[in-house]
Amino acid sequence: MTSKTVKVCILGAPGTIGLNTLDVIRRHSDTYEAFALSANNNVDSMLDLCREFTPRFAVMADEDAAERLSKALKTAGMGTEVLSGRGGLEMIAAHAEVDSVMAAIVGAAGLLPTLAAARAGKRVMLANKESLVMSGQLFMDAVSDSGAELLPIDSEHNAIFQCMPNGLDGINAGVSEILLTASGGPFRTHSYESLQGVTPEQACAHPNWVMGRKISVDSATMMNKGLEVIEACWLFGIESQRIQVVVHPQSVIHSMVSYNDGSVLAQMGNPDMRTPIAYALGWPERIDSGVEPLDIFAAARLDFEQPDFDRFPCLRLAYEAYEAGGTATAILNAANEIAVSAFLDKQIGFLQIASVIEQTLKAVPSLASSNLDAVLQSDTEARDYAQGLVSDGKRAMQ
Repeated sequence: MTSKTVKVCILGAPGTIGLNTLDVIRRHSDTYEAFALSANNNVDSMLDLCREFTPRFAVMADEDAAERLSKALKTAGMGTEVLSGRGGLEMIAAHAEVDSVMAAIVGAAGLLPTLAAARAGKRVMLANKESLVMSGQLFMDAVSDSGAELLPIDSEHNAIFQCMPNGLDGINAGVSEILLTASGGPFRTHSYESLQGVTPEQACAHPNWVMGRKISVDSATMMNKGLEVIEACWLFGIESQRIQVVVHPQSVIHSMVSYNDGSVLAQMGNPDMRTPIAYALGWPERIDSGVEPLDIFAAARLDFEQPDFDRFPCLRLAYEAYEAGGTATAILNAANEIAVSAFLDKQIGFLQIASVIEQTLKAVPSLASSNLDAVLQSDTEARDYAQGLVSDGKRAMQ
């Protein structure tokens, strides 16, 4: 490991990925420094993190939260500089002293600062899959043009990366298919009819992983896996037809790569996000993550099932949006964010999430995704249309 201190910017520090990243940094404080942290508007959580890690910068989503944090830090005698909003996020992501950026802001809100990190040539540890879902070609072009390092953090994509002979450049080395594993979420064995009365609390009770509420609902609808299919297409330069989703309820195998000689390589481990985080922080070396080694005897059995596209239509919609091209995937993502938020607020039912997304995809025209303005325009139009569906109960429940 290099003797140089690696300065890390964590976008979304109080979230699950952010806190796990800080846990790994805590274990290697002689090598890694939390140089900049960002949060939405949770001042108390950010204050606690600043007290422990003393970052140079802290960024809050809005000015009010930033002002409250700034006052609290001054009272505590700390010199952390507090910024706010999109400008603050993009500044810390592209800061000249930053070496690595953990892109862990959930949803479309993470696109612009993550893109700023890519354009600045940073090591981008990508946990914000929406950056590729919304603007795949633009994002990959930015990585290529700047010489940035792109390391996937999603456990599945990190597993694929580890199973490729040359990481993101290994797709032409005899790879025939990517086997993208999915736990199946909390409703894997439920009938379609039984999903009508699902509550947000039930949808957020993931059997294997500890995740935020939005991602938990995405897992329950299997939209999360659909977004990961799109992400994998861009990361590994592979057609969607060569990505097979495999339901694997134990979440021990995180994904597999099938080769044209008949070999299948799998990455295995306990379901703990600190493993891919540590892999990305230390790459190409491996560092301690704090995760217990997998007890293969305790795992005992590994089951595999084909996904049910009828019971989980969000997965089908993701494949269709990718094949449609243009900004269709940005429309898909925007409609999903609106629908999931509405479900969590108990404005629509669980089964209506897919309905809102499908109707939005049909109604909002896909644009050529040749520039960021087109992506953001489609995102806005899709959000407006999906919100209209949510507000009009009759249309949303069709």
